Parts: sequence; structure tokens; C-alpha cells
Amino acid sequence: MSQTITVGISDLNIARAPDILVTYALGSCIGICLYDARVKLAGLSHIMLPSASSAPNVADQPMKFADTAVELLIRKMESAGARRVLLKAKIAGGAQMFSGLSTSSIANIGLRNAQAVKIELLRQRIPILAEDTGKNYGRTLYLSAEDGSMKIKSATKGEWNF
Repeated sequence: MSQTITVGISDLNIARAPDILVTYALGSCIGICLYDARVKLAGLSHIMLPSASSAPNVADQPMKFADTAVELLIRKMESAGARRVLLKAKIAGGAQMFSGLSTSSIANIGLRNAQAVKIELLRQRIPILAEDTGKNYGRTLYLSAEDGSMKIKSATKGEWNF
């Protein structure tokens, strides 16, 4: 019987088959799914912001930022038996949730998060197999450690699989 493991905001975790990882409230945040099919190991990170470079006290919350959380997730997966060269990614979130605001940096945080995640995954040489980013609605993301499938649920749009 599988367990569902919740990943909170600015958090990350890993799971082995047949367990499922889930993260809620992906608005402008991004859910980063990594999977190693050889060992059926899944990893999920829920990031809030693109870069730790402009933030004070990054050491207190490295899982909050795309550029630091991806590396932490990779290391956690490697210590559980994954091989970096076999990792594949799927991403979701990055919605424009604050379109009514006049401050463009806040209004575009979802897009900036998505770009930062893509840059970091490219830097790590991890291919993105599926993506559900942008638009203007929140998402819940499920990642199966059995097969690496990603399911998205939205209160306003229904559900779909990648």
C-alpha cells in the first residue's frame, strides 16, 4: 500500500515506489519533480523564489529558492541511490497570480520562478520531460515514485497527467 508524502512550501522530500509525493498551493511557486526510473526514486521540491543571491540568511531557508533547492534535492536523491545522470524532470506552477498589481517584479514572479528553474535544471544537465507552467490558476501536484508520472489538479480547471 502506498503512502502519500506531503511537501510543504519551501520544502523538499523524496519517496520510493509505490509512494506518492504531493504539494499543494502552487500559484507562482514551482513544483520541481525529479525521477530516477532505475531505482524508482522520486524527488519533489516546492520553491517560492528564483534566486538566493539577493536574499539575506539563505542558509536558514535554502529550499525556498530555485538555485539552491535543486542542488539540495539532487544531493538527497543521490544519497538515497539515484544517479544524477539518470534524473529526469517535470515542472509545474509559475502562475501569474498577482496580475492586478502594478509592480512588475511581483506580478511576474511566476514567470521568473519558471525561468530560474529551467536555467538551474539546464545547468545540472537534467532534461525537462513535461511542463505545466504559467497561466493564472493554482495547482496541486502529485508525483508517483512508481513510474515518475505527474498529476496536476486545479480547482477551476480539473485534472490532467504528464
